[in-house]
Amino acid sequence: MKNDRRARIREESDRLSDAFVAAGALPVETDSLLPADVLLDLYGEDIRARAFVTHDSGMGEQVLRPDFTVPIVQRHMAEGAEPARYTYNGPVWRKGARASAGGSEYIQVGYELFDRENPGEADAEVFALFADTLKDHDLRVATGDIGILLAAISALNTTDRRKAALRRHVWRPGRFIRLLERFGGLSEPLEHRADLMVQIAVKGVEVVLEEAGPVQGLRSEAEILDRIKVLQEDAKAPPITGEEVEMLETVLDLKGTGGEVLKRLRELAEVFPALGESVSRMETRNAALGAKGVDAAALPFEVNFGRTTLEYYDGFVFGFFAENRPDLPVVASGGRYDALTRVLGHGRSIAAVGGVIRPEALLSVAGVV
Repeated sequence: MKNDRRARIREESDRLSDAFVAAGALPVETDSLLPADVLLDLYGEDIRARAFVTHDSGMGEQVLRPDFTVPIVQRHMAEGAEPARYTYNGPVWRKGARASAGGSEYIQVGYELFDRENPGEADAEVFALFADTLKDHDLRVATGDIGILLAAISALNTTDRRKAALRRHVWRPGRFIRLLERFGGLSEPLEHRADLMVQIAVKGVEVVLEEAGPVQGLRSEAEILDRIKVLQEDAKAPPITGEEVEMLETVLDLKGTGGEVLKRLRELAEVFPALGESVSRMETRNAALGAKGVDAAALPFEVNFGRTTLEYYDGFVFGFFAENRPDLPVVASGGRYDALTRVLGHGRSIAAVGGVIRPEALLSVAGVV
C-alpha cells in the first residue's frame, strides 16, 4: 500500500510537471543539500526550527532543501537568460509539516517565471496557469498583495530605521503591531530601555558601561556604543502621527473582492499619494488577468493574506485551499518575490513570480490517497 501511494503521488507530480512544461517551462533539478549560511542570511535563526540542519566536515553546515525557490533563483542569477520559465518536481523537507499530507518529507511541483518587462502580465500568467491546472478540483482561492502594505510603510513620515524595522517584521504580525504602537506613541516605552536612557542622560555613556562590568556575549564595546546611539536617536524621534497609524491599520484591514479593495485603495491614494503605484500595479494586473479569462474583480482579495506563511513574497500572492479539509495544508501557493532575487543577486535584481503545488494534498482532496 505504501509503494502504491508513492506511485500515485509520483504519477500526479509528473502530470503536473508535464502541464508546466507544456506551458513553456524548462525542467530543472537542484541539490538536496544546500549551504545553511544562505538560508540563515535570508530567514535568520528561525529557519532552524523548520528545516533539517546537518554538519559536514568538508562542506560545513548544510540544510535539507526546505523549498526549491532559493536554489532556482541562485541558478538563474548565475546563468539564466530572460525571460525564463522553470519547473521542478521533487521532495522538500520541513519540520512540523502535517502528517496527513506527506509529513516532514513531501513532493513539490513548481513553476517560476523571470521577466522584468511586464510584471503584471507575469503575475497574471502564473495565477491563470495554476487556476487552470486546478480547475477540476473543489478549492477555495485566496489572493492578496504584500506590496500594498510595504508601500504604506514607505509612505510613513518617520525615520528610515523605523520603516526598516516595520518592513522586517511584516511577516510577524504580532511583532509588527507592537512596533507600530510603540512608534506611534500608543504604548509605553520598554521599561528597561527607558531606564537605560535615563541613566545615560544622567551619568553619561562611559560611566554606565563601566558600571555594567566587563563586556559579555558576542557584541564588542564598539557595537554596544553603536546600539546605544541608535536607541538615543529613536527616543528623540517624534511619534508616527495618528493619521498615518490609522492609514496603515486601514490598509491592514483591506479585505473583500478584488474590485472592492481596488476601489478603497484608490480612495486612500487620494490622501496618501505613495499608494498610487499600488493602485496602478493592481489595475495592470487585473487587466492582464481579464485578458486570460480571470475575473480579478470577483476574486477574494486580502492585503493580510500570506503574511504568516509566505515569508519571502513581496507583491502579488495567491493560495488554493481545500475548504472542507482543514486537516490539509495549502494545496498550492505562490507569488512575486523580487526582493529575494536582489538578496541572492548581491544587489542585482530580476522580477520574479512563481508557485508550487503539493500533489499529495491534491490527491487527498480528490480522495485518491
